[in-house]
Amino acid sequence: MAESPFDIVIGLEVHARLLTESKIFCPCANRFGEEPNSLVCPVCLGMPGVLPVLNHRAVDLAVRAALALDGRIRPVSVFARKNYFYPDLPKGYQISQFDRPFCEGGAVPLPDGSKIELIRIHLEEDAGKLLHPEGDDGHSLVDLNRCGDPLIEIVTAPVITSPEEAYLFLVGLKEILLYAGVSDCNMEEGSLRCDANLSLRPRGETKLGTKTELKNLNSFSAVRAALRWEATRQERTLLDGKKVNHETLLWNAETKEASPMRTKEEAHDYRYFPEPDLPPLVIDPSRIDSIRATLPELPGPKRERFMKEYGVRRYDAEVLTSSAELADYYEKVAARFPDRALAAAFLTGTFLRYLSEDDTAPGLAPVGPGALARLLSLVRDETISLSAAKKVFDVLWKEGGEPAEVVDRLALRQISDEGEVEKLVVSVIDENAPQVEQFLGGKEKVFGFLVGAAMKKSGGRANPSVLGEALRAALEKRRGGRRA
Repeated sequence: MAESPFDIVIGLEVHARLLTESKIFCPCANRFGEEPNSLVCPVCLGMPGVLPVLNHRAVDLAVRAALALDGRIRPVSVFARKNYFYPDLPKGYQISQFDRPFCEGGAVPLPDGSKIELIRIHLEEDAGKLLHPEGDDGHSLVDLNRCGDPLIEIVTAPVITSPEEAYLFLVGLKEILLYAGVSDCNMEEGSLRCDANLSLRPRGETKLGTKTELKNLNSFSAVRAALRWEATRQERTLLDGKKVNHETLLWNAETKEASPMRTKEEAHDYRYFPEPDLPPLVIDPSRIDSIRATLPELPGPKRERFMKEYGVRRYDAEVLTSSAELADYYEKVAARFPDRALAAAFLTGTFLRYLSEDDTAPGLAPVGPGALARLLSLVRDETISLSAAKKVFDVLWKEGGEPAEVVDRLALRQISDEGEVEKLVVSVIDENAPQVEQFLGGKEKVFGFLVGAAMKKSGGRANPSVLGEALRAALEKRRGGRRA
């Protein structure tokens, strides 16, 4: 395929709902899944004469997110009214921040060591939600429960160069927000939402092209797919000698296509002006320092420490640190079991598969770190094989129990006694004379067949290393006897 004559330029706007008990400007509950329009009051409904009161917990969580993303906190920031008409916005404006956000800068590291720079992070309230029930004569319903929910909006610089890089950015951002404990990042519940801006420019040029905005992106894979689609569409448009329109597009996850929603707004379209009912937000440096002191070890530094301290591969470190809970589980296993690489391999394979199948969090897994460490110790001292350990793990997961007891009950202890293994080898050699002859004739590959036959005859219990040595010794003895 010919290389595209255009560079892709992407910028993302990510909204994360903060983990507060109440909304940002009123005491209504900040909660998902309640009866429509049941979590509302005169303030979030925009009734005349009511006044907003800022939720200080929302500010603390916003600062916590900004520090985790290495942003610069403004000592003084200002709230603004963002004016636009939409059925799910009862006030006719949204309280947000415009020219003086509480945080500027910041970055999200990518797996290759590069970073995606942020322009800003600001606080704002959420709007309501339109529902479009099927078979309702085309009418839409409005649920205002999330009006006033506390959000931070994280805005990247236009520096993302591909849909794949956008995907990695979102994965990294979600990890940091979860580690920092500021949002549950549940995209299905709307706790993490993303709008994507994309433009193309001829290779080598610095001037940005006309951008479009993609909305209705309800998963990271949808963001990636929508950006791929839009990049292709814009390239075809430009190669045909046409102009790209400055518009907002709505992504359809079923058809895998986007359609025009409206003309893209600019900042002046919203008629921003300072919010008259809220004073400037002043964040004392001591408050920032206090919040900074409570931040946990973040995914990037933890990843590097896992590789250095535990000697695990980068891939395993990335998987193990993908959630704070999984990383904590691994460290508890590693504290009890010295073969950290084996522990990492088991967790990133078997353990994660069981978590996924049961939709369970590491901290709620029926097999605790201590039990897993004892099971892996049986593998390390060659009491059982790794395949046997997986059978034991299945029993522990479904029924509980003690690893050594399950091993004995299932008769899975490895046969390591040299005398027993030699008897097994003699039996296998006698039963597979044609293959033995092939091996003695120089076909080395047949050795694997003979090992497999011996393992099968032992029910998978023969110690592979003891078996391999005994089998090769017996075959070489026969070869030597022939020469004599």
